[in-house]
Amino acid sequence: MRVIGLMSGTSYDAIDAAACDLRQEGEDSGTLSLTPLGMVSEPYPAALRSALEAALPPAATTLAEVCRLDTGIGQAFARLAVRADRELCGGRAELMASHGQTVYHWVTDGSVHGTLQLGEPAWIAEASGRPVVSGFRPRDVAAGGQGAPLVGLIDLMLLRGRPGVPAALNIGGIANLTAVPPTGDPVAFDTGPGNALIDAAVRELTSGRLAYDEDGALAATGRVHAPLLERLLAEPYYRLPAPRTTGKELFDAGYLRSRLAGLGPLPPRDVLATLTRLTARTVADALRPLGVTEVFASGGGVRNPTLTGMLREELGATALRTSDELGLPAATKEAYAFAVLGYLTLHGLPGNAPRCTGASGPRVLGSLTPGSRPLRLPGTAARAPYALAVRDPS
Repeated sequence: MRVIGLMSGTSYDAIDAAACDLRQEGEDSGTLSLTPLGMVSEPYPAALRSALEAALPPAATTLAEVCRLDTGIGQAFARLAVRADRELCGGRAELMASHGQTVYHWVTDGSVHGTLQLGEPAWIAEASGRPVVSGFRPRDVAAGGQGAPLVGLIDLMLLRGRPGVPAALNIGGIANLTAVPPTGDPVAFDTGPGNALIDAAVRELTSGRLAYDEDGALAATGRVHAPLLERLLAEPYYRLPAPRTTGKELFDAGYLRSRLAGLGPLPPRDVLATLTRLTARTVADALRPLGVTEVFASGGGVRNPTLTGMLREELGATALRTSDELGLPAATKEAYAFAVLGYLTLHGLPGNAPRCTGASGPRVLGSLTPGSRPLRLPGTAARAPYALAVRDPS
């Protein structure tokens, strides 16, 4: 089956579309093979991104604005889906799997009560003519889970059988990890801010002239401010037990302002150096107790050499690699992951890893929007895949 995965993360800077061929290797095989076909990406239109940013917590919004955003995001996803089908699949895609745009993750006292992703899938189905699987997270939440990180299942399928204790790390707006010990249960959770506070600081300190610290250049020229770092590390979230999830509902510009209060004026570069060190420190602190022996990183944070340099310092002898070494490009790993989750849903197979999300059991995730043709579901496979093998497209 040829599937396109569509993803926009918590940094809401762009939409990624990754296309792949997926095939279960034999009727009773526990291996799902993935052949990457490439990716395309487009930034949100400036007006849509500004409207999205203005509506996110802690800002107030209206149902009218939520409706407009749901439509605008759905249409943006639809345009990229059509382009991906044309450029990557020769017009032969069979399924779209859309994560949508997370706008709120409702967490109270460590429990998730709801999660909201915008981007109406009907626009994707109408524009592409293909069926669309969307709304992946709520079913896991309804089953008592955190609804994240759903990529934990894909990480398990990729990392099982590797020596030692391998881990996958995604550094988006929020950073999350999956660790796979040789015995015992896997562990997956959000470590805390990835790029979220760094990006918020850049926008605040440059009055919106810059959206992010490109290549970590500003942080590289600053010095870590120890009192600020100590104040940031006192955040109770970092001491919650796994599984735990968070979002920009906590780690936003208001959070940053409250932590800067009373410290006096600080050079912007020192603030950015401190926040970059915070991400590296909290990720390493989360990995260290798990005895991790190698880390495969992905997400936008991988493109920040200052951040990855600090992370290597914090990890010490633990090898830091990228998901490219597993066959999935670091920039598009999550889009490929949701392509796999969409495939599993269409085949009636569970898409969550209960031991990672905390759900009461495995669940088939998401909702299905038919395309332009009569909907015919494939038969359920004899068994759910246990491993993911990435094949060379050549």
